[in-house]
Amino acid sequence: MFSLHNKVAFITGAGSGIGEAIARLFAKQGAQVIIADLRLDAAERVAADIKAEGGQAQPQELDVANTSQVQEAFAAIARQYGRIDISVNNAGISHVGTILETSDEDWERVMNVNAGGVFRCAREAVRQMLKQEPKGGTIINISSVAAQIGVEQRLPYSASKGAVLSLTRSIAVDFVQQGIRCNAICPGTVHSPFVEGYLQRNFPGREDEVRQSLHARQPIGRMGRPDEIASAALYLASEEAAFVTGSALVIDGGWTAK
Repeated sequence: MFSLHNKVAFITGAGSGIGEAIARLFAKQGAQVIIADLRLDAAERVAADIKAEGGQAQPQELDVANTSQVQEAFAAIARQYGRIDISVNNAGISHVGTILETSDEDWERVMNVNAGGVFRCAREAVRQMLKQEPKGGTIINISSVAAQIGVEQRLPYSASKGAVLSLTRSIAVDFVQQGIRCNAICPGTVHSPFVEGYLQRNFPGREDEVRQSLHARQPIGRMGRPDEIASAALYLASEEAAFVTGSALVIDGGWTAK
């Protein structure tokens, strides 16, 4: 079960955290993974580790906010492998602030990466999936529980993840007859380098205090782990999820159940 043997998987933000965990698990299940990340050194590290463990991986430097870079990355994959079976849109950034604490520049930066990056990568994935034979493939977008509930001082981040959820449903409906499945994962807070960076930038000197509050706000009593999100992504990417499209899979330790 959950085999990805001979599948080509493109994963953004795969140089650390959730994206790295997804890449490692997909490779373990037999996929050829493309490790796309803004930091080439991080992508190279993950790819090297996967190869050392007997998997298939290659690094790809990518800024998802740059349309020409996204187009060229997907074109290169198509030239090399002839197809793209799985596209995981995971790259994202954060911002702390209410609407009064969010500048035009803050808004545009977060939306351009979080929503715009998913838009650009999903568009190129759909284009390739419609060209290849057999047609079709799977797109997995990493959204957030912040797309479904109000989270204090997360205005542009929440808006961007809400856009990701709507993009997911639209793509699913528009291309279901062409064999393309599109789903979203909505994690709660996941303990990752993304969160640690957020703590250092926004709460210097209070990291331990705020970290504990992040653990505590999930009823299960802790933040999630990247590997737990990766397991959900594996299910959605696999043939076992052939009847699943347009869905939002919530993995949040009970946060949204309250």
